[in-house]
Amino acid sequence: MRADRLLSMLLLLQAHGRMTGRDLAERLEVSERTVHRDMESLSASGVPVYAVRGAQGGWQLEENWRTQVPGLDEAELRGLMMAQPRVVGDAKLASAAQRALEKLMAALPASLREQAASIRERLYVDTGGWRPHLENLAMLPLVQDAVARDRKLTMVYCKPNGERSERTVDPLGVVAKGSAWYLVANTSAGLRTFRVSRIEQATPLVKASKRPRDFNLARYWSETAKRLAESWRTYPVTLRLDARTARWMRTWSAAREVRSTDDDDWTTMELEFNHEEEAAFVVLGLGASVKVIEPAALRERVRRAATAILAMES
Repeated sequence: MRADRLLSMLLLLQAHGRMTGRDLAERLEVSERTVHRDMESLSASGVPVYAVRGAQGGWQLEENWRTQVPGLDEAELRGLMMAQPRVVGDAKLASAAQRALEKLMAALPASLREQAASIRERLYVDTGGWRPHLENLAMLPLVQDAVARDRKLTMVYCKPNGERSERTVDPLGVVAKGSAWYLVANTSAGLRTFRVSRIEQATPLVKASKRPRDFNLARYWSETAKRLAESWRTYPVTLRLDARTARWMRTWSAAREVRSTDDDDWTTMELEFNHEEEAAFVVLGLGASVKVIEPAALRERVRRAATAILAMES
């Protein structure tokens, strides 16, 4: 177990150049004290690893020093093969990932190559939903290229309200959340997150981008997502639903179920919507299968809308 951790430390330092004890501890799920002890062990065994002091300090390997990556074990091979290239979403990126995977398979020993092929035959990932999603990923390859090559990116971005603006940013990373992709970038106003589907034009520049030495994409996204979730306002409602509609509601992501009580053929459900308009839209669509218990404002809004519909049809 410790040998695996020491090897992981070496590979992380090779990939990132310099990392703080805190970053290493988080990636390896150990304490910073353990990281320090492991670094001392690596140094004592002849590995040229050393600590850099100061605000931008951390641990790093001697320049140009490399270790050989050992062969994959069975669990690592299974995990790699199950992560099929098409899950990246964009066709060009998926094709490139597929070529890279095929090269890796060709380099495997014959026994592992046969096992890898067997694993891949047992998984197929269909990234398309039953209903087409509205994520336009046409700009994703250009964004990914700017991120990978550390190049500034000029883009035309459209906000949810339709407002467009042109800006030049320092790309720091991309994040995939569900079917949506996001660009995290440094701007004149600080770190910002942009939804890739809202980027209408993108041009990677020749000029190199500036990347903060202590920037950690996973940590930034985790903190940003948490703040966003906490800032969302919710609209709580209590509905009475017939049994069939209640079952359907539990499989739909339009609202979050807080609590429910079954009573004969009807279910009382406490739900949270984003706002009143969304709740009214859903309730009206359910017709006679739902009764609004609370709040009174929603019940009145639905009543008025139903009366107006009847008047239009008469």
